[in-house]
Amino acid sequence: MEYSQGVSACQLERHRKVDSWWHKVAAAIWPPHCVLCEGIGANGRDLCVPCEHDLPLNTASCRVCAQPLALGRAEQAICGRCLGARVLVDASFVPYRYAYPLDRLIQRLKYGKDLSVTRVLGDLFAEHWLARSESPAPQLLVPVPLGYRRYCQRGFNQARELARVIARRCGIPMRSDLVERSRETKEQAALSRRGRKRNVRGAFRMKRALPARHIAIIDDVVTTGSTVNELARVLRRAGATTIEVWAIARAGR
Repeated sequence: MEYSQGVSACQLERHRKVDSWWHKVAAAIWPPHCVLCEGIGANGRDLCVPCEHDLPLNTASCRVCAQPLALGRAEQAICGRCLGARVLVDASFVPYRYAYPLDRLIQRLKYGKDLSVTRVLGDLFAEHWLARSESPAPQLLVPVPLGYRRYCQRGFNQARELARVIARRCGIPMRSDLVERSRETKEQAALSRRGRKRNVRGAFRMKRALPARHIAIIDDVVTTGSTVNELARVLRRAGATTIEVWAIARAGR
């Protein structure tokens, strides 16, 4: 469900209790099966405990761009690139690295059209975020919009599907009708870092007034950050004062 208004702390807690109850009922009716090994799922999700332990955590990372840092670095430090750049994003929360076997799951979602993966990934993300208590919740989640041509080819926007799960689990409003792609862009995966920046420059525009000031941009994978930074530029101009990036995985440089 998509919302247009913020939620209070009391409403957020009620969302979490209802969602927990629903997960227990759903697990009793439809026993979960692991999306990786096809074994018996655990904790009410389609993922078993051994496979969940195999997912590569992004423990030591830049708190601005979520770039994985060398082991031994302080958690949530700032990488050299963010220290020396004009940053449009205030913080990033990306719980996993884009590596095996998580990369296979994301590829199954994007190219295999396996939407069952969104429930697993969105649930895992929400669990990690809810375990944190030091940061205030964003007022609104905004998924990265997909171009019309690619949407027709794929049939769905993976960022929006992930945002739907995260919004429900975290009790935070989500809007996918505020921003649109102003033009079609090339697939980012085949481009260099400089090419990615040029590819998305001017690619987004606001469709409606922004109803919140603290925004979290939702995407599946962050590679160079070009896409989310360009979207952040548009949201800043629309009145956003605090912008976070929420994604499932971060690819290392």
